[in-house]
Amino acid sequence: MLFVGDDWAEDHHDIEILDETGRRLVRRRLPEGAAGIAGLHALIADHLDDDDEPGEVVVGIETDRGPWVQALLAAGYLVYAINPLQAARYRERHGSSGAKSDPGDAHVLAELVRLDREHHRPVAGDSAIAEHVKVVARAHQSMIWSRQRQTSTLRSMLREYYPAALAAFDDLAGRDALAVLALAPTPAEGRRLRVARVAKALRGAGRQRGADTVAARVVEVLRSEQLEAHPGVVGAYAASVKALVAVIGELARQCEVLQGEVAAGFGRHPDAEIYLSQPGLGQVLGARVLAEFGDDPDRYADARARKNYSGMAPVTRASGKTRVVLARHARNRRLADALYLQAFAALTTSPGARAYYDAHRDRGNTHHQALRALANRLVGILHGCLRHQRLYDENTAWPPAADHTNPAAA
Repeated sequence: MLFVGDDWAEDHHDIEILDETGRRLVRRRLPEGAAGIAGLHALIADHLDDDDEPGEVVVGIETDRGPWVQALLAAGYLVYAINPLQAARYRERHGSSGAKSDPGDAHVLAELVRLDREHHRPVAGDSAIAEHVKVVARAHQSMIWSRQRQTSTLRSMLREYYPAALAAFDDLAGRDALAVLALAPTPAEGRRLRVARVAKALRGAGRQRGADTVAARVVEVLRSEQLEAHPGVVGAYAASVKALVAVIGELARQCEVLQGEVAAGFGRHPDAEIYLSQPGLGQVLGARVLAEFGDDPDRYADARARKNYSGMAPVTRASGKTRVVLARHARNRRLADALYLQAFAALTTSPGARAYYDAHRDRGNTHHQALRALANRLVGILHGCLRHQRLYDENTAWPPAADHTNPAAA
């Protein structure tokens, strides 16, 4: 067998190839792209016998996506996507000086897949539709996060010179707030607004009912007494807010476009109906969970493996007489975010989920601890439904005779 360490950068890959004894066969820097992957195939071919199979080539790399990884999988190599944190810890095994280099990292990755690959998960063979859903679901989620960051910046600016605008709107990223702030980005302009003009702006932004009532409330709040900022900075703040309002508005529109793409792609997946039957999952959250779990049927040996990957399963730290159960710090943030939201939504749609959450709260767990425990339980239920290709059933998931107050049952 051959073991390949691939330390990638934006424009090149540092490659090291080892044999089964750990002897270095070649070390090379290859360019990114078709020429680089062809060069890698040539290096590997130079050290394979004619009757050797591509599956005898094991590659360690710190990513699981992109054209380069897809080319490695298409060639038939066994590819392991190594978490950068795990690679950094493994590097310490080869030296304590703290030295780091790209060729050195390639050596670490090659040694890791040579000696320790049984403790890592190979890149899953997900279907093309699952990969499609992953791309659009991640893009949609990233855009939502970007909108939230821009909205937080807008909130911070308004607090410094236009506090009445904060009082007028609960959702600064909403269409009402963006329409009025574009119309009146300064306190003085806000005080001059009339109800009819605000109502017209709200209708133009898409509000269909209650425009006059909302406009009257907004005008009343904007005309209320507030602390004034220094006149010299108001114009600068106003220009910045107008730019942010335009950015947030466009982000909101593109989020809607991507949401349609997410729903369309997710709807074509054969397991979509199973995901949508789960409590708390709709088109968007269901697509995110599918995207991050993937659909390779051999990826998770059992429900425990899926729970561990989800990041919802707690970890125990025990030393001597001390034993502490903690939430996982290193995890797939996108998947954890989706599962947490699912658990919260399931509280109002599943009596069994609500009872399970309440039982954890009664034992003294915090709201977040109880939600994580519920999310962990829901992952196990999802695994069973996917394994047996059955829709969610409330009575099967939460049998009346079971003791749901026992954490071990989760």
